[in-house]
Amino acid sequence: MAEAHQAVAFQFTVTPDGIDLQLCHEALRQIYLSGLHSWKKRFIRFKNGIMTGVYPGSPTGLFVVVVGYMSSTKYALVDPTLGLTAKLGAHIPLSRYMSEESQRLVGGVLVGTGLWVTIIFIMRNVLKCLLSWHGWMHARHGQVSWKTRIWMVFVRLFSGRKPMLYSFQSSLPRLPVPPVKDTMKRYLESARPLMDDEQFKRMEGLAKDFEKTLGPKLQWYLKLKSWWASNYVSDWWEEYIYLRGRGPIMVNSNYYAMDFLYVFPTNLQAARAGNAIHAIMLYRRKLDRAQIKPIYILENRVPLCSAQWERMFNTSRIPGEETGVDTDTIQHMNESKHIAVYHKGRYYKVWMFYDGRLLLPREIEQQMERILADKSEPQPGEEMLAALTAGDRVPWANARKTYFSRGKNKQSLDAVEKAAFFVTLDDTEQRYDAANPVRSLDSYAKSLLHGKCYDRWFDKSFNLIVFKNGTMGLNAEHSWADAPIVGHLWEHVLSMDPVKLGYTETGHCKGELHPSLPGPQRLQWDIPAECQNIITSSLQVAKALADDVDSHIFPFDNFGKGLIKKCRTSPDAFIQIALQLAHYRDKGKFCLTYEASMTRLFREGRTETVRSCTVETCAFVRSMINKESREQRLKLLKMAAEKHQQLYRLAMTGKGIDRHLFCLYVVSKYLGEESPFLKEVLSEPWRLSTSQTPLQQVELFDLVRHPEYVSSGGGFGPVADDGYGVSYIIVGENLINFHISSKLSSPETDSHRFGNNIKQAMLDILDLFQLDNKKADK
Repeated sequence: MAEAHQAVAFQFTVTPDGIDLQLCHEALRQIYLSGLHSWKKRFIRFKNGIMTGVYPGSPTGLFVVVVGYMSSTKYALVDPTLGLTAKLGAHIPLSRYMSEESQRLVGGVLVGTGLWVTIIFIMRNVLKCLLSWHGWMHARHGQVSWKTRIWMVFVRLFSGRKPMLYSFQSSLPRLPVPPVKDTMKRYLESARPLMDDEQFKRMEGLAKDFEKTLGPKLQWYLKLKSWWASNYVSDWWEEYIYLRGRGPIMVNSNYYAMDFLYVFPTNLQAARAGNAIHAIMLYRRKLDRAQIKPIYILENRVPLCSAQWERMFNTSRIPGEETGVDTDTIQHMNESKHIAVYHKGRYYKVWMFYDGRLLLPREIEQQMERILADKSEPQPGEEMLAALTAGDRVPWANARKTYFSRGKNKQSLDAVEKAAFFVTLDDTEQRYDAANPVRSLDSYAKSLLHGKCYDRWFDKSFNLIVFKNGTMGLNAEHSWADAPIVGHLWEHVLSMDPVKLGYTETGHCKGELHPSLPGPQRLQWDIPAECQNIITSSLQVAKALADDVDSHIFPFDNFGKGLIKKCRTSPDAFIQIALQLAHYRDKGKFCLTYEASMTRLFREGRTETVRSCTVETCAFVRSMINKESREQRLKLLKMAAEKHQQLYRLAMTGKGIDRHLFCLYVVSKYLGEESPFLKEVLSEPWRLSTSQTPLQQVELFDLVRHPEYVSSGGGFGPVADDGYGVSYIIVGENLINFHISSKLSSPETDSHRFGNNIKQAMLDILDLFQLDNKKADK
């Protein structure tokens, strides 16, 4: 391996004539360039911190305000501060050594600065008040009221110029705590279609008792936290839902993202990795410089919280030992100049910078080629080491503390956990095969979700997986951020790869090989037999979990959102209602349904649940099953869609049910109070868990001219043992990709059967509108 040829900074020998010191100028040059790069990065972060800290003001605004104030007082001969300027100038340090004119000048600067800070404070709080109004959500799609237009003008006026990614953080409102009474009312409304009269009467009694007795006490603590913390949900959600879990995070928590569906830019594994890794590092550079634009909704007027971007890179989940004593933690490094790469059971550390710059795609391909050409065998225990991250958390925590806390094992583990991200050069081939679309996509999804259970480092913030035939994808850890954040990165990579970076005619990355680039460093391990036994045990747990996953991915191209909009129905509501119809046909019953919604209109917001199984939706499904008149079914469909939209708005604006109930439960545990109502509500299984993957940067993909450049979206494992997980992405006007998961061990579920029911439900609902579209009749 090329690491044997890496230069050292100096050499010396002791001779009778003294010490002969020989400096290696190339190594010293690399040290100098590395230090220069670090200082540049620190300066950029410092500058961006100032720009973000004073937003919506700016340092230029400070100059304008101070100069304007000084000029007005000097030439207009008016002192609006009624002598404060002179008093400030006279009381500053060293004032007795300054002339009266100098004192007045310094005092003017201080007053002008105070005025500038006051203006920023007022603008920021006015903007926060404006962003707390959500009346614009209740307008019909495509219509904007005069009240909303006036509001949008004021938002634009107080939003400042050229915002960076984190500019709006201090201007976002805090997530409100909904009244207990409202939450109880909405919960009972969501529970009604899933219970008979006797069950509902019992639950209604528990809810009313909670509302009158324990509820107000717990609510007081939540109110207190909402005033003190920036978000009353997010830290507890991260800790208790993700980090305190002791079961495997593979399948149960981690999720995946797929490559293009129909485009295969190159068949060369190293070349695809070269472009993808370079694109990811370019994204990281933009992130470090805060050059990524804030995410907006409503005609680029309403900003969303950007806090989740902070831990995208240089981040790893660290296992804790046992529940209640030591939870998992998230380790984030401010800087990492390398990536960790896995191939055929061996780990490598690959530096991403040389000569003070980021490696170019062809140079990264060169490094990947060296790894692929390495014929050395894995060290004992090395090949399946990552199975520790796939199995239960306690054995991994104990093994990490016992066998990876010192020596070469610690150094190698640090290289993996402190890497910018993790790369797997997979030795299998995965791809959409038009001749066998079902099997090829199902195999592709399972490989991204769990692989061989030992060839992904599931604790890393995300894994880039590049297959032998050049197809690629991501596997992401869930605790640090939600899927739209990783999706934003992935959209950037897919848009850069085949078009902006491109490949040569032979499939290689563009550019030249580097003649003296130091090669990858093979990581060294000393894993004893006892630890190898723990690895084997973790692998058995992980394989049992992976083998039980029944994945089914299919592109639904009969119609898309273009035709759904002609029905004057929200595409998301249309799909969610179709899922309810499909589930009833699949199982013959309704179930508690989870649809993920975001709360990033608020500071540090993450997700909220939309309970999609409503009284209105159930009424529509029954009308379809009973084949009632078309007019009646259309009427019930409209009511169900409007109800779903209402619930989605409530969830986005902090008036959801489940996060409030979750936090009330956490407080009750801290206080040692038992609540039969909360215990029962939070133990209810989500037998249908759904999520839409949003396409956030539509401008990056010209799907009209290049419809083949469509993303397959991504998916996740089943949440309940006897339930389904469904993820879908609406791509362009004519395509919806579905990702379905369930467990083979459940006699109640079958992902392929459910997929067929979804297709039929979509077609049956569209048929109610009797649109003249041949494509819909496929």
